[in-house]
Amino acid sequence: MNTNPYAPPIAVVDDITPLEEVAAESPFFAVSVAKLAVMSVCTLSLYEVYWFYKNWQRIAERERLSAWPLARAIFLVFYCYPCFARIRDEEAVSQLDSRLYALPLAIGFNASSLTWRLPTPWDWISLSSFLFLLPVQSHVNRLNALASPSHDRNSRFSGWNWAAVVIGGGLLLLALVGTLLDPQA
Repeated sequence: MNTNPYAPPIAVVDDITPLEEVAAESPFFAVSVAKLAVMSVCTLSLYEVYWFYKNWQRIAERERLSAWPLARAIFLVFYCYPCFARIRDEEAVSQLDSRLYALPLAIGFNASSLTWRLPTPWDWISLSSFLFLLPVQSHVNRLNALASPSHDRNSRFSGWNWAAVVIGGGLLLLALVGTLLDPQA
């Protein structure tokens, strides 16, 4: 018997994405800054949960983490800074000349996200949490362009996106009118 018991296995594993394929796609979730802003406002910040989910999914695939992207997206208040920090740390690999300030952006995002608990007109501040994602997404778009110039930029609105904009935007307008017409507000 000439086999080395300490050698790594040589069998092909089908459920793990090969490193070549992972490297070919963009390292983070690609979406245009305008689409991120519109979808965040019109879905009443639910798109932000999706944004974190897709970014954690890409991070887990690339770094081969046993992280649960959905759990990290649901508990985004706790995992916001680690996500921003991983995006920031990627800039060292790409030699990008700009700097992402992960901690102030995470603090701002969390602070604005938690304002939904404030009394009624002040609870509307929570819709501004997407503003702290815009510099992060702009940075992500530059990283994606460097790593994979031919990746899909995700700037067009799909049918589902338009449905979310129409339904969520309508609900948002109704809530705004209700807030303005409420005599106790």
